[in-house]
Amino acid sequence: MSPRTRVELPDYIPSAFEVYVSGVRQEHGRDFTIEGRSLVFPRPIAHEGKLGFWRWASMWLGIAGTYRGHETVDVVYSDGGRREVETGLQPQPY
Repeated sequence: MSPRTRVELPDYIPSAFEVYVSGVRQEHGRDFTIEGRSLVFPRPIAHEGKLGFWRWASMWLGIAGTYRGHETVDVVYSDGGRREVETGLQPQPY
């Protein structure tokens, strides 16, 4: 079984929404499934966590940059006729 990723949806997001990973629209059933209030992706979603002191210091000094993969998960939904975006949802290993 391949590694999967779970993204928990906030309670205020309605049942009709669109999902984007790094700006690319995802299709329900093909790119993700829904389990309760969670989006489940059949692949790992790269998410760089907090930078440690040494990594931050090396970037500040210009010794190294941050080259780790980092994908963002965003959900677009309608609230009272306005389009809203919930961005920066945290992917977790499933």
